[in-house]
Order: sequence, then structure tokens, then C-alpha cells
Amino acid sequence: MTPEQVLKEVFGYPSFRPGQREIIDAVMAGRDCVGVMPTGGGKSLTYQIPARALGGATLVVSPLIALMKDQVDAANSVGLRATFLNSSLSADERRARVEGVRRGDYELVYAAPEGLEAGAGAALSGVRLALIAVDEAHCISQWGHDFRPAYRNLRGLKDRFGAPILALTATATPHVVSDIVSQLAMRDPLSVRGSFFRSNLRLSAYLKAGAGAAPRPGAVSDTRGAILRLLLARAGQSGIVYCLSRKSVESTAEFLCSRGIKALAYHAGMDAAARERAQDAFKRDDADVIVATVAFGMGIDKPDVRFVVHRDMPRSVEAYAQEVGRAGRDGAPSDCVLFYSWADVIGYERLTSDLAPELARWHRERAREMFRLAERRACRHQALSRQFGEELAPCGASCDACAGLDPVAAAPEVAAARASFGARAAGQDAPSSAGSPLFQKLRRLRKSLADARRVPAYMIFNDATLLAMAAQRPQDEAGLRRVPGVGPKKWADYGEAFLSLLREG
Repeated sequence: MTPEQVLKEVFGYPSFRPGQREIIDAVMAGRDCVGVMPTGGGKSLTYQIPARALGGATLVVSPLIALMKDQVDAANSVGLRATFLNSSLSADERRARVEGVRRGDYELVYAAPEGLEAGAGAALSGVRLALIAVDEAHCISQWGHDFRPAYRNLRGLKDRFGAPILALTATATPHVVSDIVSQLAMRDPLSVRGSFFRSNLRLSAYLKAGAGAAPRPGAVSDTRGAILRLLLARAGQSGIVYCLSRKSVESTAEFLCSRGIKALAYHAGMDAAARERAQDAFKRDDADVIVATVAFGMGIDKPDVRFVVHRDMPRSVEAYAQEVGRAGRDGAPSDCVLFYSWADVIGYERLTSDLAPELARWHRERAREMFRLAERRACRHQALSRQFGEELAPCGASCDACAGLDPVAAAPEVAAARASFGARAAGQDAPSSAGSPLFQKLRRLRKSLADARRVPAYMIFNDATLLAMAAQRPQDEAGLRRVPGVGPKKWADYGEAFLSLLREG
């Protein structure tokens, strides 16, 4: 099959996003490639499509065991043959999967870098790998924002398996890209940078005014109250609230719950079972909001996150890009609201006190750089894209500087918001179908099907696909299969149920 055929006939999408086709062509020609594409830019398709088109097995190095099952379930849901090898498997299950890999039963094999050091690497010995995809490749660089030492042991993969390497990341600066190429021993790689401009993300920032501070336009004196108003105005929508410390995560989650928000805390100090329960509740739409430290995010692949709120300033521009990029991955409008202060910068400086001097200075400068970006009163998308080497014209309509967006002022006061609590607020620029009764019916159907199959709701269809259904109202199979995201496997599994509801109106 050609890449176009796989895109349309397996995934149900009519065209490639920027950068995808260039990456796919390179790896299918056997060339190493570095793909720097924004979160939500469709990175997974750049190895999933070659996996089907090339034959053989594609190894996907993924950083989190918690994410692998979702990645495999999502691939299987569109008809790809995928599995994972990690420490969560019993000995018998692991043995069966290894035998399946060696028989050629799978197109995609997911493994963690730690696993490749141990049994997974040995299990793949003798297997013909068509491609090795290294996801979240910035983790290999100590100059990246999420360095993981185990990634350094991936250096020998190319020589070991003789397959092209595809390194993928959403947040690598040119300096980090150079380090990725060196650490993975890539040979003359093609470098592809997708556009970092995502017009569906509406960026805004507010200075947190301390007690006794002089008033300033755009500053907020009650951050907690502002966040409550924002969330009440988005009742029923999925969102993430990021906090600097575990203590602030717990206090913020407790406060929101006491005000009627279905919120859960998530941080590294919780035991693994509690973190997993919170993550599963969020993925399955049993909780609307996760209040988290940066420990949460890389393990989530939820495309219908409608808002990301930073209670505290992120530690770097790269971290900010990664975190806001978790909103709106389905392409539907989503809000990203940042609250920041110089006190946040000082807080990050304390966290670097035990690092080597050079690395500590580097991290301190990253925090100051983030503060300067937040303070800017020019186009936020333009400034963010420039950080990754892309020159962009002002967005015009997707940030507070260009369009005068003020989501805190636009949110009703708490009493008024509570009066309408429970209705799904679509946001000021959301498609009209987002608030329609039909869209709500489609969401309820999706939730019931997902609960019956014990999978996250977005694995049935994402919000963008439901919005298209609500807008187009197809009445037959041909019409429904023209909706982006309705491939043959999704049609076979869910098509009749959704078509029946659409015919009812």
C-alpha cells in the first residue's frame, strides 16, 4: 500500500498534516530522520503508516510503560497489529508475545528504553526491523527539558538492527536536535520541522499579583478564584491544571472538589496505584480535571483536552510548549491559560541547587527565558514558534496579545457560573455544533460504548470527529465514512450505532 492509501483506508483521513509526508518518504527510503513536530501534530502516523506500508516490524521506543497499553490499543483500534513488551507482563504473556514478534504477527512493537537494556532487546534479536522510531527523543539530551539517562543506551540500536532511525520530539531546540543526532549515532539524517503554530490553541497569560503589589492591567490578585471561574465556565470539559509543587497540587484539587468540580490530584509523591486510578479516571471521562505537577502528561494521549491551565509558571519555554500542546490534539478549539510570577522563577532556582554549576546555570536561564516570554505583550504564538527556529507572522486571532482574549474576564462570576453548572460550555469561538444537543448525544453514546469496552472514550472517536458528525449529520454509510477519522475498522466496530443516532437527529 502507498502512504496515501494507508492514510485514507486505515486511518480515514483525507490528507497529511505539514511535515508528515516528508518524514514518511525519508524513512521508507531507508534514511535516518529527525522529526520535530508540535504535540498534536500527528507524530505517531509518521511511523504507523510506514509500519503498514513497509512490512516487517517497527520498533517504537516509548518512555512510559503507562502509555504503552493506550498506544497499542489505539493502534489496534484502527486495524494495525501492535503489541508491547515491558515489565508489566507475566512471564507466560511475555513469552507468547515474543514468539508472536518472531513469527511476524506484529507490525508495531512498543518497548521502553529500560526494557531494551534488559529482556526486550534480547527478544528482538534476529527479528527483521524495518524501522526504529524513538518517541520523545529529547529525553536523550541532558540539555532537553526531560532528560532520562536510560535513553543514552539507545546509541547502539542502529548498528545492532541495521534499520533506519526516526527520532521524534515536540520540543527540541536546534541545540537539542544536534545532541539527539549524536547520541543516536544517526547518519546524515533528514531534519523535518513541522509548524509550531496551532491556531486552535488560544494562549493567554496573567501576572499573579502578590499581596500589596501595585495594580497592573492583566494581573490577577486571586489566582485560585480565577481558576475556579475558568473551570466552572467549562463544566463537563476535560482539562489539566499544572502546579509547581505537590502541596499546591493537593490544595488546589481539594479546593476545586469542594466547589463541585470533578477534579483529581496527580503527582510523583502518590503511590503508583493512586496515580494509575487518577489517570484512568481522566482518560475515561469519569473525572473532568487533573491537577498535577509535570509528572503528569507524557503518559497521557487524550486528544480531547479542552483546556490547560498553569497555576504556576512552567520551568522552561520547552516545557510550556509541551504542556500546552496537550490541549486540543484533535484540532478543536482549546484554551491555554498561564498564571506566572517572579516568585515562580525563584522557586525553580531553589530546585537547581544540587545540580552541577553549568547545568544549574542552564536551568536558571531557561526559567528566566520563560518569564520573559510570559511578560511579552506581542503575539504569543510567534514568540513560542521562534524558540524552535520558526519565523511566524502574528497569529491575529489565537492569543491575548493579538485578539484581546481575556478568558478570566469572559468567565462568569462564580455564582452565575454555578447557576448554569452542568451544561457543556463551548467557549467563545468554538464551533456551534459543540454545544448542540446532537453533539451531547454523540458524546453520551461514545462514553457508553467506551465503558462497555473498558477503553478511554477518545479511542472510539475523538471530539473533532464527533463535531464533524454533528455538523454534517450523515445519514448513510458512505456519508459517515467521509467524516475524517472514520476508517474501515472504526466503521465496522461503531458505525451502525452512531449512524442510528444520527438518523434520529
